[in-house]
Amino acid sequence: MSIDRLKSKQTPLANGQIQFKADTSLRNPSLKKAGTAVGLGVAVSLSAAPVWAQDEVFEMDALQVEERTIDTNPYAEPGAPYKAKVSGDKRHVKPIAETPQTIQVLTKTQIEESGKSDLKEIVQSQPGITLGTGENGNAFGDRYVIRGHEARSDVFVDGLRDPGMTTRESFATEQIEITKGPSSTFAGRGSTGGAVNSITKQASTEYDLTKLSGGVGSDDYHRYTLDSNVKLSDDAAVRLNVLQAYEEVPDRAPADRQRDGIALSGKLQATDKLEIIADYYHLDAKDSPDLGSYIDRTTGKPNDDIPVYLQDQDFLDSEVDTFTLRLGYQANDHLRIENATRYGTTDNGYVTTGARGTTTDASDPNGAYDTISLSTHQGWQEVEYFANQLNAYWDTEIGGKKNQFVFGAEFSDHKVLNGVYDITNAGESNCLVSGRGGVSEGYCIEDVNGNTVPGINYLMGRQIQKGDWDSDWQVKTISLSAMDTVDVTDKFSVFAGLRYDQFDYDLSAKGRDGTISEYSYDDGLWNGHMGLVYKVADNGNVYFNYSTASNINGGESDVGTNSGYGGFIAAADSEPETTQNLELGTKWEFNGGKLLATAAVFQITKSDVMEAERGADYSSAGTPNTGKNEVRGIELGLVGNLTDKLSTQAGIAVMEAEVLESITPDNVGKTLSNFADNSAYLQLNYKLTPKFAFGGSATYSSEMFAGQPDTAAGDAIKIPAYTVFDLFATYEFSKQFDARLNVGNVTDEDYYLAAYRSGSFAYKGDARNVRLTLNYEF
Repeated sequence: MSIDRLKSKQTPLANGQIQFKADTSLRNPSLKKAGTAVGLGVAVSLSAAPVWAQDEVFEMDALQVEERTIDTNPYAEPGAPYKAKVSGDKRHVKPIAETPQTIQVLTKTQIEESGKSDLKEIVQSQPGITLGTGENGNAFGDRYVIRGHEARSDVFVDGLRDPGMTTRESFATEQIEITKGPSSTFAGRGSTGGAVNSITKQASTEYDLTKLSGGVGSDDYHRYTLDSNVKLSDDAAVRLNVLQAYEEVPDRAPADRQRDGIALSGKLQATDKLEIIADYYHLDAKDSPDLGSYIDRTTGKPNDDIPVYLQDQDFLDSEVDTFTLRLGYQANDHLRIENATRYGTTDNGYVTTGARGTTTDASDPNGAYDTISLSTHQGWQEVEYFANQLNAYWDTEIGGKKNQFVFGAEFSDHKVLNGVYDITNAGESNCLVSGRGGVSEGYCIEDVNGNTVPGINYLMGRQIQKGDWDSDWQVKTISLSAMDTVDVTDKFSVFAGLRYDQFDYDLSAKGRDGTISEYSYDDGLWNGHMGLVYKVADNGNVYFNYSTASNINGGESDVGTNSGYGGFIAAADSEPETTQNLELGTKWEFNGGKLLATAAVFQITKSDVMEAERGADYSSAGTPNTGKNEVRGIELGLVGNLTDKLSTQAGIAVMEAEVLESITPDNVGKTLSNFADNSAYLQLNYKLTPKFAFGGSATYSSEMFAGQPDTAAGDAIKIPAYTVFDLFATYEFSKQFDARLNVGNVTDEDYYLAAYRSGSFAYKGDARNVRLTLNYEF
């Protein structure tokens, strides 16, 4: 039952009872009766004779009664589980449809139906986003490139930066929010092309829910999860999420992936004004990694037929532990103060094997012949971080205009210790290859006749011990910010924000000879953000957005003084890299707010770019502030219910990048590395009957060129364009029990997500796979 408006003036009232679900404050979406039918009974008992109300007018806002659904996401649009209504970051005080910026939100329902689980595979499929690689394979970590710019350090969890390179999973995720374009007002340093913010599942006192999921499939796949929210009282609740998952990499066994995780959240409404939320997150990810194939430098094409060559001793391990305490104090109807404190550690380590096309040296017993030789890529990382974030939300009127202020203060201390492994190859060499150091014994997986040698997964016989550290990185930051959203008129609103970050930077870098070099400096960063929104209709608006971002010298924590990948440049004093973004867009809601259509044109200009000198890529001898580049494009989005039966999440990005200035004149005019001009994603779900639904997704990326961040693309190493199709179907046996079948990469496409700049490895996408998941809710 829906009641849009109720008026009374000399109006007779009848006997009856109304049940309704009240609309709740967007500032505190956790107060929503999310996903459950919670009613407030209003009984009006009258005598048989009609009774007339007093001569007055009263109004009630729109009220709606809805049945409980399995989607308990408090941020989603009711009845449209693919569409988020509000951001999980409360600093976005307006609904997403009224926020003057491209913010792409992936809800947990959309993620689950897509069949994807690791954050990397979820995010890289979205338009305007590609993956990058790094020196030594960069095997640990999710490395994103958003709108052409490095974002590996711009990953957040519940609005707090998640430093370091690690494996990230979605089992405890409510939704993933991808902010497109610079957003340093919210994120602080970095965020040139955007940022990724995972919103986690939290305990709620509004419902009891336990959901068990079990999945099996091809490639020895299994995945078991538990999501249980227990309401202990009207004021206290706990929520537990558990994960155990394993699979062989499709068609690449013995490469495999294992995930074990737990997330525990507790909520206490200590007083009418004070709310306490505490959570603990743990993930243990263990892989036998596969670096895929390589790009043949002669043909410029990847080798699709390469056998699985990983060595028996290879590993990729990530262990994450995070503790967070949140306090919320509702001082009065207009002022709310929230504080979040987080302490976390991450241990990452990997030893992986790469492959490349090689011609053996003439001194080889079999002479010079074409083959594939193996290489070693390795490293470890220990991350420790502490952060405290204080936000004050103050709603007031100034000059008769509604103002929504957000004042913020934050302290963070991020420490990252990087090191190497001591590796001895005990296996017997079977070929002689030439390299930078001359001729050396190698390991080749094809013989002189082009046949695969026996036992290729045991050739190298690695003996591995954890070695010494090579860089010790630390950044302490104190930040102050102020934002205000003003409703100037019923149709026109203005958002403005300003942030200052004062940081202290320390780096100790150890050379191969054991010499330790110390670097330290401090600086301050000013960044701002302004948005204008004009409502051209009740369901649509146009907006303009101007925002800035700043990157510091040596801001990437995993590369020490490697100037080619964002490491510290010690050659001279430098200014921060600066970025300016212009975006003009429009947002429209249809179908009663259950469908959101967006369009935006944008231009991102990055100046004072740090560059690596040619031939000095592995040292600190870069050139500070010598580069400049620009990315222009248009992005379209559509998310929500197209009809009562058809839902979608879709987007397309058409972009072009250009290097405007460079220390290397030949780079000017070229596009950027790891940049796809065109990309698109489409996911559909059609509810054929009340119990049966089916759908699928398509992911497209145009070709791109391998290379370093912020560097002009070469023309030798190309990652080919690809289109991948996935299918899924769901059947609801009862309100408590349903099943979902996913078929990934239906056409068994050979496709590649990223490649190292030399082409010596190219990350290969998953082959066709089939998975069946059963869900039981009680």
